[in-house]
Amino acid sequence: MDTILAKIRELIESPMQEMDIVVDSVVWETENKLNTLRIVLDRVNGLDIDAIVEATNVINPILDEYDLIDQEYVLDICSKERG
Repeated sequence: MDTILAKIRELIESPMQEMDIVVDSVVWETENKLNTLRIVLDRVNGLDIDAIVEATNVINPILDEYDLIDQEYVLDICSKERG
């Protein structure tokens, strides 16, 4: 799975950079038989919900096109928490 996650990160980093967004992490989690692909994004001044929606609209078609994960999963694109 690590190779797949690295490939996903590689595929989305350039489009995110064009949006001034940094890909903080790409993680695969399984809890209660539910698979989640979590992509954590960040930006200098933080991300609001509109930026996350815009990023999702870019990332989702890339994931669909390359179809790297055979299992069913939930895509969770979120902003890095700031303390």
